[in-house]
Amino acid sequence: MTDFDAIYSEDILEDVDIERKESNTIYIRGTGDITIFGLSNRFNTEFPSQLISKIAPEEYAATLNRVNGILKKNLPINIKWLCFGCCCCLCSLGLSMYPVVCINKRTQSQINKLLDWENNNLYHKLGLHFSLKRMNCDNNTNSMLEYVLLLEFLPKIAIYRPD
Repeated sequence: MTDFDAIYSEDILEDVDIERKESNTIYIRGTGDITIFGLSNRFNTEFPSQLISKIAPEEYAATLNRVNGILKKNLPINIKWLCFGCCCCLCSLGLSMYPVVCINKRTQSQINKLLDWENNNLYHKLGLHFSLKRMNCDNNTNSMLEYVLLLEFLPKIAIYRPD
């Protein structure tokens, strides 16, 4: 229980804000065997404990299964173009890697469209927001980037209704 009359220093308040921001976001990292340009071939569908009483586990799993379906559909094409691009990279001065980049961007776009649809039809009504973000890997010294699904809790907005 917080003491409303207490005076706290700025350092303590900043730590509380950082903890609050971190606790309002669930990071879902890729768990697949193959990662191409930071995008893994699948995400874990295990239900996080922070979402208990917020959303049904079946709805959460269905959303991640749809995302995994998009990744499963586009990965074989991306691997074929990656192998072709690597074989022809010296002859084409690197231009043979362009199809791989385009397919990867198209996959990201499809996932973002799916998450927008899911947010509009389900998650925003429950006070949640799904998004695909590019973040640094586990340690901060590494410059490697990966794509992570973020599930954020939206702040509750009080609506004033005069009687």
